[in-house]
Amino acid sequence: MVERSEPAGPIDIAVVGHTNAGKTSLLRTLTRQRHFGEVSDRPGTTRHVESIDLDIGGQTLLRYFDTPGLEDAVALQHHLKQMNETLTPPERVRALLDGPEAHGVFEQEAKVLRQVLASSAAIVVIDCREPVLPKYRSEIETLNTCARPLMPVLNFVRAERSREAEWREMLAAYGLHTAVLFDAVAPFVGAERQLYEDLSVLMRQHKPTLQTVLLDLDRHAAERRSASAQRVADTLISAAAMRREISPQTLADPQAKRAFVEAFRTELGNHVRQCVHDLLQMHGFEHDDARLDVLPWTHDRWASDLFNPETLAVAGRLLGKGAAAGAAVGLTLDIALAGLSLGAGTAIGAAIGGALGQGWGQAPRMALNRLRGIEELTLDNDVLVVLADRLIHLCQVLQARGHAAQDTIELRLAPSGSYNEALRLLLRALQPARAHPEWEHRSGHARDHSRQREALGLALAQEIEALVSREPKHV
Repeated sequence: MVERSEPAGPIDIAVVGHTNAGKTSLLRTLTRQRHFGEVSDRPGTTRHVESIDLDIGGQTLLRYFDTPGLEDAVALQHHLKQMNETLTPPERVRALLDGPEAHGVFEQEAKVLRQVLASSAAIVVIDCREPVLPKYRSEIETLNTCARPLMPVLNFVRAERSREAEWREMLAAYGLHTAVLFDAVAPFVGAERQLYEDLSVLMRQHKPTLQTVLLDLDRHAAERRSASAQRVADTLISAAAMRREISPQTLADPQAKRAFVEAFRTELGNHVRQCVHDLLQMHGFEHDDARLDVLPWTHDRWASDLFNPETLAVAGRLLGKGAAAGAAVGLTLDIALAGLSLGAGTAIGAAIGGALGQGWGQAPRMALNRLRGIEELTLDNDVLVVLADRLIHLCQVLQARGHAAQDTIELRLAPSGSYNEALRLLLRALQPARAHPEWEHRSGHARDHSRQREALGLALAQEIEALVSREPKHV
């Protein structure tokens, strides 16, 4: 028996469904092209058939066709049933397309049916929020007349008024027993893989191509997780390594001290802002798609965000050490600089104890600075915990976020108990960076690529990647 070879060229797949079911949104997610088509609540947003390619290794393997919504499936179905009974269902559809109705009363429907006939399969996108009305049953019956494999995709299944069970019952009545849950705004983890696996069952002649798509999907997901974890690790190391000397004269001048601290905070904000920008870019999103509530997106948010005492208290609870978990060991926290450790004592013993307790390993230099009246400003552990928690959560959200999402990501701290042990391990791993201010990657300065920093970054990234692989626990 000779096996049927796979046809050359890309696989053509029509994406169909009733108006505003989320067809364009699904395609944005599948192809990670955020600006494809137009997404709107207005009915009939897509008026013409538009194609979008999925390229792998410089070759187009899949070609999707976004089609208009079926507007009057009941009348269309009635018209098809009135046609010559000797014709098969696909022949009736072709006769309709050759007739005047295809350019008149059924113009929009004809565009859909013509594309389905020209495709290897069709994905039927269903808005589960809608009741199962007769017109939707007519849509399924009409699409079945094209004699092409149909893959139902149940969209908006997370909505409060989802009628998933009703839709599944209706689909089963027409022989469609397999459906993919794929919320276009917040796709289920593994939904894309399930979609392609089911398509490979429906189109066995295209299985090799679809397996290539699956392998590429897995490879890119793994690469994004790894790159994201490395980027977060680099930012945390830079933050932990931040250290600025402040002179007695600056300390004695309230205005100068305030300006000094604001400059420190601004530099930290630049580190984190660039990290978030890079993470969004890695996942194919825009720079304004996320707003982290505890990070300084505007200067007037500083006082109530990252360094807010309440935020730091929550971070302390995450560590299981109370509200002051991150206060510099052996040093007195200057309350006016909440979130920043500024030594206020003068005893050399306190300076040495603080240095060793924080893992800085620079007791001699700190002791000398103390004798000279020079203090050093660094980030508290609380702030590092907040940064780690938020950036890890952002990675989690981005890997599960659809490219049709219109809302801005809002991130908050994890519930107490979710990441306590993991955060403690991350914090412990970060402590060596305290001893190496040269590990901070500052704009305009040469980057440190020492073996020790690279090793720490690799180890930290592995821990972060393990956390990113979990599903988001908080929003």
